[in-house]
Amino acid sequence: MSTYRVVQVAEANGPLELAEREVAQPGSGQVRIAVEACGVCHSDALFVGAGLPGISFPEVPGHEIAGRIEELGDGARDRGWQVGDRVAVGWFGGSCGHCRSCREGDFIACRNLKVPGWAYDGGFAEKVIAPVDALARIPDELAPADAGPMACAGVTVFNALRRSSAQPGQLVAVLGLGGLGHLGVQYAAAMGFETVAIARGPEKAGFAKQLGAHHYIDSTSATPVGEALQSLGGAEVVLATAGNSQAITATVNGLAPRGELVVIGADTEPLAISPAQLIAGVAVVRGHASGTSQDVEDTMAFSVLHNIRPMTEIVPLDRAAEAYQKMLAGKARFRMVLTMD
Repeated sequence: MSTYRVVQVAEANGPLELAEREVAQPGSGQVRIAVEACGVCHSDALFVGAGLPGISFPEVPGHEIAGRIEELGDGARDRGWQVGDRVAVGWFGGSCGHCRSCREGDFIACRNLKVPGWAYDGGFAEKVIAPVDALARIPDELAPADAGPMACAGVTVFNALRRSSAQPGQLVAVLGLGGLGHLGVQYAAAMGFETVAIARGPEKAGFAKQLGAHHYIDSTSATPVGEALQSLGGAEVVLATAGNSQAITATVNGLAPRGELVVIGADTEPLAISPAQLIAGVAVVRGHASGTSQDVEDTMAFSVLHNIRPMTEIVPLDRAAEAYQKMLAGKARFRMVLTMD
């Protein structure tokens, strides 16, 4: 039996270590993917640290997967897939098809969502077996190291913006210029929004403008963020990519009437928003989670059309532990990506 390499943790918060697995055949409705690249996402820490229910060990993280189909399970060809097809798999790693959300067509809200690294071995590996409904077709113009991060980081930001209440020409603010935010600014500008980037420190203004921002707000300046946004007319939408509840809260007073705060940056601390703030501004606060495989395809197509790419630092699989620690320390510029070469 042939084998392949994975990077796994043997116990909660254990070290990431190389291991060998026997190659398995995909089951009905599944394919086996030869992984070419896999992004390192902050959400991987939820799996490594057993921060979600049902995590079993040894655990292989990774849900920003790009590669090629190398083996088809029964029924996969009937769903339009062939050996050699370039595919991406993200946070949406398949759905159950029978819960209420699935029956209503809201697959990303599936009660039994199959996230890679949680429901099955993830992409810190040379091979992955995934269900066919998780597969997004990668355009020829996208390299694997660009396509992988778009299956989670990219689709989360793109989908949050296109499903928001903002219309082209309206003011949209992106809080944070990290792994999510640097994509958010690019997408917001390409969608025709008057784009505001919000980050810490005046030195990031030039970078924000490079990404396409029309305005920059330094959240460490003497002027409160909400006041700075109101001086621009108020934000129709604030896309909060920074996982910091205090920073997110500071943007609420910057919303225009009936403005919308869309939260995609995860933090366990509660938001300090009063009912009076929401009522006075007739404001909306909502969370947003990723997107389906079709949404991933839409994200990649839009990115090709507008020449949007994630900024990545590429390292080989055997340096996964180093890449993971760099991501945790906030030193990634801006997405760490593992390759199998």
